[in-house]
Amino acid sequence: MVTDIERAWDLLEAVPDPEIPVLSIREMGILRDVRQHGDTLQIVITPTYSGCPAIGQIEEDVRAALALHGLRGEVATQLAPAWTTDWMSPAAKEKLRAYGIAPPHTVAHDDAPAGHNVMLFARKRPGTAPSIACPHCGSEDTTETSHFGSTACKALYKCLACLEPFDHFKPY
Repeated sequence: MVTDIERAWDLLEAVPDPEIPVLSIREMGILRDVRQHGDTLQIVITPTYSGCPAIGQIEEDVRAALALHGLRGEVATQLAPAWTTDWMSPAAKEKLRAYGIAPPHTVAHDDAPAGHNVMLFARKRPGTAPSIACPHCGSEDTTETSHFGSTACKALYKCLACLEPFDHFKPY
């Protein structure tokens, strides 16, 4: 017999990220946990960053998906640990690439504790940043044209080979 928690995980797999509809909130790593509290489910989400403007929409979409299938749920926002692009699966990153957004890479920091990512507020030293491949043609001959793209979690790049602009999902 399938439990309400298992049903909720399956249902929430279909809830798209409002800003990147090719990915679900589960694929993005926003959906963190589903817990049972009496006859109500508690859905735990972590926004991609604390000021994410889509969090209200995500909460509404989660409640609507559950209610459509007769489940009662409340949404709890959990800010710690902070969301990281490492919570995105390789399949999710490939979906981003196919959608035209260069996926994030994993950032290794020599001074970070093992298993932890550190958010950078400044650019890395010259010559140490990984190249960003164009999601259209695959060329690594790209340049950042703006550190802020269509949303705060993305930067705007241009491919110097095919001349197409594209977003790059910043690693966090």
